[in-house]
Amino acid sequence: MAGSDTAPFLSQADDPDDGPVPGTPGLPGSTGNPKSEEPEVPDQEGLQRITGLSPGRSALIVAVLCYINLLNYMDRFTVAGVLPDIEQFFNIGDSSSGLIQTVFISSYMVLAPVFGYLGDRYNRKYLMCGGIAFWSLVTLGSSFIPGEHFWLLLLTRGLVGVGEASYSTIAPTLIADLFVADQRSRMLSIFYFAIPVGSGLGYIAGSKVKDMAGDWHWALRVTPGLGVVAVLLLFLVVREPPRGAVERHSDLPPLNPTSWWADLRALARNLIFGLITCLTGVLGVGLGVEISRRLRHSNPRADPLVCATGLLGSAPFLFLSLACARGSIVATYIFIFIGETLLSMNWAIVADILLYVVIPTRRSTAEAFQIVLSHLLGDAGSPYLIGLISDRLRRNWPPSFLSEFRALQFSLMLCAFVGALGGAAFLGTAIFIEADRRRAQLHVQGLLHEAGSTDDRIVVPQRGRSTRVPVASVLI
Repeated sequence: MAGSDTAPFLSQADDPDDGPVPGTPGLPGSTGNPKSEEPEVPDQEGLQRITGLSPGRSALIVAVLCYINLLNYMDRFTVAGVLPDIEQFFNIGDSSSGLIQTVFISSYMVLAPVFGYLGDRYNRKYLMCGGIAFWSLVTLGSSFIPGEHFWLLLLTRGLVGVGEASYSTIAPTLIADLFVADQRSRMLSIFYFAIPVGSGLGYIAGSKVKDMAGDWHWALRVTPGLGVVAVLLLFLVVREPPRGAVERHSDLPPLNPTSWWADLRALARNLIFGLITCLTGVLGVGLGVEISRRLRHSNPRADPLVCATGLLGSAPFLFLSLACARGSIVATYIFIFIGETLLSMNWAIVADILLYVVIPTRRSTAEAFQIVLSHLLGDAGSPYLIGLISDRLRRNWPPSFLSEFRALQFSLMLCAFVGALGGAAFLGTAIFIEADRRRAQLHVQGLLHEAGSTDDRIVVPQRGRSTRVPVASVLI
């Protein structure tokens, strides 16, 4: 390859000789095949000729990336599984323990743009290998910190953000350069499915390993060992595909990165929706908490009712934002702003509800299942489901950009109806919230006797002695 000797080592694909074959038959724009009005999606053979990777190898690469993403979120939530032990060992309070996650997220947030810049310009596989190896060593080292040096634990959690930022910003771009259209959506849905599963496993692994070893430090030594396996798999299995080749469907000259400032200027034009989401998230969370706080004095069911109002109120605005998308972009943004604000009202309240209806010794497990179920029934499968509905709608319509727009528009409208169902579920929650909260309070106070499902009774004083009565009689 001419000129390859002068390019940076890290910027090269792993096997440039296995790249696209000139004049690939059957691909739009290739020699001997006139361009169609709309580009066709390459078949498996076409993708292999473009990327230099067989379908099996591409699927194996995605499997490795999913494993590392699972490990990534396991490590993030392992600390949460042993947090009470960490507080006791370092003799810290809740504010200091909360600082552990704050330091990590802050580091992760600041370093993500750095690795985004590097990932667009250098070999992504080697960046991920270095980041994961560094993250594994730092996590392992944090398990040997003495109790009088809590500041060192904060430092190591901040450094863990280096490794996680190097992976989270880069791995999805590899999948994007291996697959197109429906295949890409399917692979990304599998990749992000690791988030809820890994988060839940982190809670479980942290607490269970601590129980088995009798020492919470061992909980932080599990993921580093798995991280070594991840680095080996990355190095041996993953190969760097040519950037953007599968989307151009040909062996045109590789895309050259522009300057970082040019990237930022171009991205700023696409970030209006992101800015709206950030603003509405802050506004909605604060609004929901404040309304709920004021209503609790007069209505003990205020929490689920506020959540229900937010979801039911957001549904029509989200529907209208989609309905107006083709006619008025301004109206679309206005409806999105209102809908997302209402949608965000339940975030903090839901977390509060979970904590006060579950006894303290089960809250970590409850948080784990809440994370798993919320992602399982939400963002883990919804991208694939929306894409599947869109594809089915397009089958019976003539191919055009308008058909693609309409199909995606109609499929996204499903989200508004799901939001309405969520609001109805919160209305149902309002029926039981008082009894569930009271039951948890009685358990904490030692007044609730837990037995089998047929012996749900509590102990109450009566005429100088204790007696067992049904829970229902007390709650009513």
